[in-house]
Amino acid sequence: MRPPPGKAVAAEVERALQEDLGTGDCTAALIPEDSVLVTRVICRDQAVCAGRPWFDETFRQLSGRIRIDWQVNDGHFMNPGQEVCRLKGPARSILSGERTALNFLQTLSATATAARRYTDAVAGTGVIILDTRKTIPGLRLAQKYAVRCGGASNHRIGLFDAILIKENHIAAAGSVTAAVSAALRLHPDLLLEVEVENLEQLQEAHAAGAQRALLDNFGLAELKSAVAQYKGKIGLEASGGINLETIREIAGTGVDFISTGDITKNIEAVDFSMRFV
Repeated sequence: MRPPPGKAVAAEVERALQEDLGTGDCTAALIPEDSVLVTRVICRDQAVCAGRPWFDETFRQLSGRIRIDWQVNDGHFMNPGQEVCRLKGPARSILSGERTALNFLQTLSATATAARRYTDAVAGTGVIILDTRKTIPGLRLAQKYAVRCGGASNHRIGLFDAILIKENHIAAAGSVTAAVSAALRLHPDLLLEVEVENLEQLQEAHAAGAQRALLDNFGLAELKSAVAQYKGKIGLEASGGINLETIREIAGTGVDFISTGDITKNIEAVDFSMRFV
């Protein structure tokens, strides 16, 4: 899983540190300047690790003298009580970066863990789990990376790298056909997907030249009909109201993709702690 460019990671970390440190860490200043600290980071949950580049960058920006020895790679499982990494370096810098570094680790590991649960739920079906744009503001690339660490795949990154024609676009353009025609004329190089609400709109999207259809809140019977008529002719993506209780049955209909916002927005932070050795 290749992380975002280093400049993007550095900018996110810099912004997060500024939120926390402001004009300086008043509490860390109580520690002698020459004090050296050795700490361990412990995971308290069963989870998938994600966020190492942000964790490392946090301490890199605070001090060039902090050594981090990792025992876990991004994308790997962690068990409760497992040591994730050890740090050694200036006490002030480690204490100042502790919360920011753990915030990145707990949030991105939570995203990766949610993604892994969904991919495990459809194992063997051939369905690809996709994320959405329902991400934490400012952490789009970070969460997209964490999704990949969990074994799922990215949909579009933003509004610039793919076209998804939704209900309001169709209404504004006048029809599915009109919207698709404009997209093919203006951006023939981009993935073109249309959100459809029924089989009639699916037929129109396919006839107009869309590459993929997002089957919005289709019932199981409608999904099966869509697959029977259009499988292999246009990519079929199920979405809307999907959770871990329903996803296996939806995957069984034969759709190509299932997209869900749960893996980026309905997450529970993984519990990490940093302790003196």
